[in-house]
Amino acid sequence: MTNDQTLAYLRTPTAIRERCDRLFTLACADELAYFCCDLSQLNPVADYVIQVMRDEYPDLNIPFHSRWRHFEVGNVPRLEELNRLLAGLTPLQKAQTQFDLAIVSVLLDAGAGADWHYGEPETGLVFQRSEGLAVASFRMFCQGAFSSNPDYPWQADAKGLQNLTTEKLAPGFQVTSVNPLLGLEGRVELLQRLGQSLYTFPRLFGTENLRPGNLVNYFLSQSTEKAINSTAAPSQKLPASTVLTTLLEGLGEIWPGRLAIAGVNLGDVWFHSALEGDNLGDRYVPFHKLSQWLTYSLLEPLQELGLEITGLDELTGLAEYRNGGLCLDLGLLTLKDRDILQQQHVPSSGVIVEWRALTVSLLDRIAATIRQQLNLTATQLPLVKVLQGGTWTAGRRIAAHLRAGGIPPIQIKSDGTVF
Repeated sequence: MTNDQTLAYLRTPTAIRERCDRLFTLACADELAYFCCDLSQLNPVADYVIQVMRDEYPDLNIPFHSRWRHFEVGNVPRLEELNRLLAGLTPLQKAQTQFDLAIVSVLLDAGAGADWHYGEPETGLVFQRSEGLAVASFRMFCQGAFSSNPDYPWQADAKGLQNLTTEKLAPGFQVTSVNPLLGLEGRVELLQRLGQSLYTFPRLFGTENLRPGNLVNYFLSQSTEKAINSTAAPSQKLPASTVLTTLLEGLGEIWPGRLAIAGVNLGDVWFHSALEGDNLGDRYVPFHKLSQWLTYSLLEPLQELGLEITGLDELTGLAEYRNGGLCLDLGLLTLKDRDILQQQHVPSSGVIVEWRALTVSLLDRIAATIRQQLNLTATQLPLVKVLQGGTWTAGRRIAAHLRAGGIPPIQIKSDGTVF
């Protein structure tokens, strides 16, 4: 492959699945350094997840695993509040605002750590982890923290993002010496780089009023039937993979200190020595965890515009510590050296790359087993609903049962840009 071909390949969900499955095959043959797979536990894990799904969604009417779920935590109708703020906007303008909010909030969501919490002044409720980050970023967005236009605070624009500082972001997250947030500086730098990327890709973000939400216009232009009067007809279709590959192009330069090919940042892509090939790129394992979760989160505003999203199950499960913790805590994965549990590991370490890759492969197999047991098709129960229903919640539940504070089984040294 040429560099351009390798780059394009590593940005596809096909590459994620293929590379992860190569490591999964090695694990099943006991040829990896850190993990083994015990597929005899697949049915018990599926049973556990099904029980969680029935607890959370008794009618199995499960929404997508996306940022929008977190905005409603505590049964507070925050999205109704947002809709009131946006009353009078056209459907297109509303979708652009939803994109701004979701993109900023997801990029701010990499693991908070066990010691951080957010007290919501509007409700008096206290939240931690992803939900706390979601509510904090929602409140900051509504207050105009990411907009440079005081007359239109409900947006994220290039200048507003570039002007962010830790001094501005820390109060929004209620960060203090006794309420520390992991990777605060990394999150700020991520959003600053996002602001710069809006200038770099006019094909995606346009040339005026530069906002992440301008991607809505681009996706409408990429649907199978041209939008009329900036609205989408019900017959218009857009592949989910197009959303992902577009995000990986448009946001590719925001990730710090990552692997690169010909000077192009690869994002959430990591080296693993067990993979073989003639080219360096053959040993790279892509995950694109935040980008895929962001993809899932952007599909709903596009659906509200009337777009039909196709190829949903081409996207993969998310290589993060709740899904990975489920597999390890319930014995689908076993560690060869238990001392690993006593140490912190950086995302580029072999143990974390293996853990994440095996998680992606096992999520496909867990989903297939759940569908078989429930007699449902992939269309009726796509992977994005299995995650929500589902494996992420089950991973959190078993972690809370096994460890104080519900911490993951393997400790990751986060810089605020991966998990």
